[in-house]
Amino acid sequence: MEFFTSIFAAFYQFGDAFAFLVLSACGLAIIFGMMGVINLAHGEFIMCGAYVTVMATRAGIPLPLSILLGSLVAGIIGMALERLVIRHLYGRPLDTIVATWGVSLIATQGTLIVLGSTMQGVGTPLGSFVVGNLSFSTYRIVLIFAALAVLGGLYLLFNKTRFGILARATIQVPHMAEGLGVNTRHVYALTFGLGAALAGLTGGLYAPTMTMVPTMGATFIVEAFVTVVVGGADVFLGTAPAAVVLAVVKAGMTSWQGQLFGQIALLVAVILVIRLLPRGISGFILKERA
Repeated sequence: MEFFTSIFAAFYQFGDAFAFLVLSACGLAIIFGMMGVINLAHGEFIMCGAYVTVMATRAGIPLPLSILLGSLVAGIIGMALERLVIRHLYGRPLDTIVATWGVSLIATQGTLIVLGSTMQGVGTPLGSFVVGNLSFSTYRIVLIFAALAVLGGLYLLFNKTRFGILARATIQVPHMAEGLGVNTRHVYALTFGLGAALAGLTGGLYAPTMTMVPTMGATFIVEAFVTVVVGGADVFLGTAPAAVVLAVVKAGMTSWQGQLFGQIALLVAVILVIRLLPRGISGFILKERA
């Protein structure tokens, strides 16, 4: 029984790390990996989704609807940001870094001024279950399935729908897409909004598990960027395999030496991967297919 408990705990830690990496990275993989926009405000979109989720839940709205509301608000703000700022900076990556960094600072300090340094959370739902002599959070299992659902939904969206085809065409060959009658500005706005909405969804999903502070987005942004960089430009070929590799490293080292060493091992793994695979995992897969 003790052996089974240890095996289950290892898979549970891996699943938890995998879900965190996937949910953190999916929105950024669309904005950074596909659109080429280096969005340093990604963590603030996550924070926005978390804050809206908590406020809506405390107002009496059921948690699942509150999470969707947080995602929707983050997506709308993302589309507004794309229209007002990002649209004028495509093809200028250094400028997008400065602009989104400024947005990040404004959002963090604005939240601190308006809502204070902390906000009362909603508590983790669904309770826990026991395996052997260890207790596990049921909600963490929900997060694992949510991560898989997001990956599946994105695959269907970008490969089986008209919007997905137009988005991929616009991002890969914008001038040709525009010449064929595609409203590329509209597609860019919707795609950026989708990335922001996914960030807001991540914040909403993790809001019951975290302390609500204006800087909470920083918890996610490092893992998000390293997952996207390791995965490469292709969201579907890169993000999930990168999350698997990094989750194994992080979960294994965390269970062996603790959380600090888990973070160190994660960063060391990133350095090794980008040294050996400069275009990431998806670049390696596409090269092998060619």
